[in-house]
Amino acid sequence: MRMVVLGATGGTGIEIVRYGIERGHSITAFVRAPERLRVFQDRINIRQGDLLDRAALESVIKGHDAVVSGFGPRAPIAPGDRGLLQRFAIALTSAMRGAEVRRLVVMSTAFLFRDCLLPPTYLIGRLFFPGVVQDATAMEEVLQSSGLDWTIVRPPQLQDKVHTGSYRVRDGHLPRFGFTIPRPDVAEYMVKAAENHSSIGKVIGVAS
Repeated sequence: MRMVVLGATGGTGIEIVRYGIERGHSITAFVRAPERLRVFQDRINIRQGDLLDRAALESVIKGHDAVVSGFGPRAPIAPGDRGLLQRFAIALTSAMRGAEVRRLVVMSTAFLFRDCLLPPTYLIGRLFFPGVVQDATAMEEVLQSSGLDWTIVRPPQLQDKVHTGSYRVRDGHLPRFGFTIPRPDVAEYMVKAAENHSSIGKVIGVAS
């Protein structure tokens, strides 16, 4: 599969690139600062640019089979980053329609699971990270109304730990007692989701 990875220099994005290579995919990483990807530079195509630049995104995405985005919510949100995820989603979905590429897997946040009691993710998000909840909600609304073949992945607290391959997945809900998950496990699920159609149009909770 020819796959574009966005947010590829972030903690989860790097793991998406790594796992995509392991699965034998042709990876194009579109990033602002490619230095962190030098370890992969002989195995992937690196394009430099701004994730909010719709025209640049369309140029990069054209000719690929799927887009996988590890560009996730950041807390706390700096004043200049307000609405960043929503603006990213608008640029991305417009670019994908222009490039005629439909498959999209995007990382969001478990803070948006309103019915989760253990842990009480929505309550925690609203109390301590209201900006993240607001922006991620706006992002998801753009994705869900895009007409694309989207999958939204909502992990809980991301951990900088090694890959375990032992994680739980729930359609529309966070797995019970899903407090944390290693970044490589999220990356594995997202790449596998891009490979098939079973999760199209679904919001997926993943957790250890």
